[in-house]
Amino acid sequence: MTVVGARWRQPLFLLAGIGAIVGASLIGRLDTMGVILEPPLVGRVLFGAAAVILGVVLGMRAIERFGAATGDARALIRAVRLVFLSLAAFAAAAGWFIGSALPIVVALVIAGIDVIETTLLLLVVSVRGDDASEADGASPGPHAAGGTATVLSSTSVQSPHR
Repeated sequence: MTVVGARWRQPLFLLAGIGAIVGASLIGRLDTMGVILEPPLVGRVLFGAAAVILGVVLGMRAIERFGAATGDARALIRAVRLVFLSLAAFAAAAGWFIGSALPIVVALVIAGIDVIETTLLLLVVSVRGDDASEADGASPGPHAAGGTATVLSSTSVQSPHR
């Protein structure tokens, strides 16, 4: 049983990315975030270690997705998303290890912008995949609901405008 249907997953990712950028903007104005961004030494070490572990796990998942994404543009975009989220996790870890809030805010911006741009790319790829299948006379199939799309080679897709 899925909590969020495939149709709503991408817009929620888009909102999460926008929320990360807005949150990063607000952090600079609020002094109350200092407890999380610059905790005592024990908290910095724990937060930093957790962020490093998260970065390594995301990096390993990205490598797996790159290997499994032969010819699937959506899988490649998701793999790139994981690479940038891994980078953001390492940036946050650096901030906690050195005791500075700036790298953590940069990590939020990296994650937010990455999620926004990869979500928009995924929406474009799914729309183009649906348009191509309709132009060929094929039914959209399960990919129209937001699942993984099959990317057609450039020789098999004919534009109706040619």
